[in-house]
Amino acid sequence: MNIKGKFVTLRAMELEDQDMLREMINDPEIEKMVGGYSFPISKVQQNRWFEANSNNNSNIRLIIETEEDGAIGFANLVDIDWKNRRAFHGIKIANKQFRSRGIGTDTVMAIMKYAFEELNLNRLEGTIIEYNKPSLKLYCDKCGWKIEGTKRKAVFKGNEYHDEYVLGILKEDYLELVSANNYWG
Repeated sequence: MNIKGKFVTLRAMELEDQDMLREMINDPEIEKMVGGYSFPISKVQQNRWFEANSNNNSNIRLIIETEEDGAIGFANLVDIDWKNRRAFHGIKIANKQFRSRGIGTDTVMAIMKYAFEELNLNRLEGTIIEYNKPSLKLYCDKCGWKIEGTKRKAVFKGNEYHDEYVLGILKEDYLELVSANNYWG
């Protein structure tokens, strides 16, 4: 089953998507904007990761596609906690040319619709490095997420420590957002 936004489609990852994913991981500009650490990844390593991390009941990893551009990024729902009805979510858009076109907003809205209306989750959460202003604008200003806390100096990038914001959205917040802006028409 594919997940549809207004103009994005979220689909299962395929082996042929691994080159794009590896390019994103190896892109210093993209990796600077996300938490964690990265090492240069080879094709062999990427394919091994793909084999070990296919979708399962706790982790759903999806490719973002548009009709015009094909595969352009990655979205996920991971560490799904079925008892407490929550999951961790994040996205990456592969190339600057695909940013500032509403793709991120449509992707997050589609993920929330799927998580809250299909999987019956009650909460989504994520983290954003303090200097990642585009992601903060996407999640907080456009998609209704709230900063719930700050992990002080939790991320080491560029030879210094940075604060990391913890964000979250509840199903009720999502439903209010959709009702207020009639997102799904």
